[in-house]
Amino acid sequence: MGETVRLQKYIAMCGEASRRAAEELIKEGKVFVNGKKITEQGVKVEIGADRVELSGKLIKPVNQQYYIMLNKPVGYVSTAKDQFDRPTVIDLLGDELKARLFPVGRLDYDTEGLLLMTNDGDFAYKITHPKHNVEKTYLAALNKGLTQTGLLRLRKGVTLSDGFTTSPAKLEILDVKGAPVVKITIHEGKNRQVRRMFEAVGCKVTALQRIAINGVELGNLPQGRWRYLTAHEIAILKNL
Repeated sequence: MGETVRLQKYIAMCGEASRRAAEELIKEGKVFVNGKKITEQGVKVEIGADRVELSGKLIKPVNQQYYIMLNKPVGYVSTAKDQFDRPTVIDLLGDELKARLFPVGRLDYDTEGLLLMTNDGDFAYKITHPKHNVEKTYLAALNKGLTQTGLLRLRKGVTLSDGFTTSPAKLEILDVKGAPVVKITIHEGKNRQVRRMFEAVGCKVTALQRIAINGVELGNLPQGRWRYLTAHEIAILKNL
C-alpha cells in the first residue's frame, strides 16, 4: 500500500499549485479522484493507486523540483494564464526551462522585482502562509516626502481602508535624487498592501520594487531575467 496524503498536498506534490491554491481548485470543482468530482477539503488519496485529474488532465508527483528567482518587470501578471490575455511571468521563462512552474505568491501587475517560482507546493506553502511571518522588502518611490508622523504610524501599524490593521513595518528613508524613496519591510501579504499603507498616511506610491524575501536578495539580476536559487538560498527559505 502506498503513502496516503491529503488531496491538496498531492496536487502540490504534482507541481500544479501551492497547497493553498490547490484548496481553491478543489472548491471550484476542478479536481477529480478516480472519476469523482471532489469539492470538499480533507479527502485523502493513495500515491500511485488513486487516479487524480485536474481540469481533465491526469497529474502525478514531479520527479525533480525547481526553485528560481525572477526579476519581474511592470506589465506582467503573476499567474500561469490571464483571462485578459495580458503577458504573464511564465512568458519570461523561455524555452530553456522545461519544467512547469508557478509563482510563489504574487506581485501586482504594476509592481516589479523579486518573484520566486517553483514546482514544489510545500515550499510555496511555507513561504506564503501567514503563520511563518516571512519578511518581504520593497523600495517604494513616493509622490512626496513621508512626514515624521506618517513614518511613526507605519512603524506602529496602520489601519487600511478596509479596516485591516497592519503589523509594525520596518522603514528606512533613502537619499535618492529626484524622488522620495522608502525601503519598507513587511511580513503580511494583503492585496496591494504596501501601496495602501502609504495611502493611509497621505502618500502615493509611484513605483514599487520588491528587492528581498526573508533575506534572499534580488541583487543585480537584470529585469525580465531569471536564475536558479543557490542551495544556500533554498535552505534559508525552507528553514523557516
